[in-house]
Amino acid sequence: MQTIAPLWLWATFVAFVLVSLFVDFVVLSKQGSRDIGVKEALNWSLVWIALSFLFNGLFWWAIKETTGSTDIANTKSLEFLTGYLIEKSLAVDNIFVFLMIFSYFAVPTHFQKRVLMIGIIGAIVLRTVMILVGGWLLAQFHWVLYVFGAFLILTGVKMWWSAGKEPNLDDNPALKLLRRLLPVSKNYDGENFWTIENGKRIATPLFMVICLIAFVDVIFAVDSIPAIFAITSDPFIVLTSNVFAILGLRAMYFLLAAVANRFHFLNYGLAIILVFIGTKMCLIDVYKIPVLFSLIVVVSILALTMLLSLRMPPAQPKD
Repeated sequence: MQTIAPLWLWATFVAFVLVSLFVDFVVLSKQGSRDIGVKEALNWSLVWIALSFLFNGLFWWAIKETTGSTDIANTKSLEFLTGYLIEKSLAVDNIFVFLMIFSYFAVPTHFQKRVLMIGIIGAIVLRTVMILVGGWLLAQFHWVLYVFGAFLILTGVKMWWSAGKEPNLDDNPALKLLRRLLPVSKNYDGENFWTIENGKRIATPLFMVICLIAFVDVIFAVDSIPAIFAITSDPFIVLTSNVFAILGLRAMYFLLAAVANRFHFLNYGLAIILVFIGTKMCLIDVYKIPVLFSLIVVVSILALTMLLSLRMPPAQPKD
């Protein structure tokens, strides 16, 4: 796997992620298990987005200095931006599933922060492994691109048909398996994953939640990793755009949880984006769709579905 990024930029990225995790998980954890307000979530979301754009600016400068070409720097930074927006958009659907899981288990909002913290670390590790494996497969077997593309198209179609329908968590195979394997307490024991009942150590509902969050991370990684490979095959851009989209996931969750019902058309837009990206991947040897055009399509679809959601509120159920 070849990358255009210099070694020092890789080191800078790793250092930035470690510092970010330290701030997000160590410093903020001292706040304890308290509710996250909409204003605080919005501020942190804006901070993470600003840091992502700042990193993209550093990436543009590094490529320009390395190659001596402004055109190459522009192209690569556009690839990062497009990949970041796609991964951030797909993370929205991920968040809606998190919200469903938290609601199903009636997880108090002040306990949700710790679950999301662990979920973010798991997602970063998982996606790093999957990106390395996916990049190796694409380098060895070009035809895998068509498999990824077809998979994204089918996923987009499935997402379109399931949009607006309330998923039934009782049918989740991971939850059924966990319930068969583990005795689970009916009550929470603070933020603990294990508790003692009748002299036996058993799992708390919060442990079930973290297991389901991990399962969801796997499912969504399978969807989102192929999508970014349709934009670029550079492992640095694929990895950094994914990680930056994930780093702000906790803040974005608390922000979207407050307004989730207002963007009811968003899943339709995400479905169209997946079909578009899958088609782009399948046509790569026939016609390579420009990155700028892909960026415009993604932004336009997201903006349109959000605008329609605001203009056309969901129908209220009749009593």
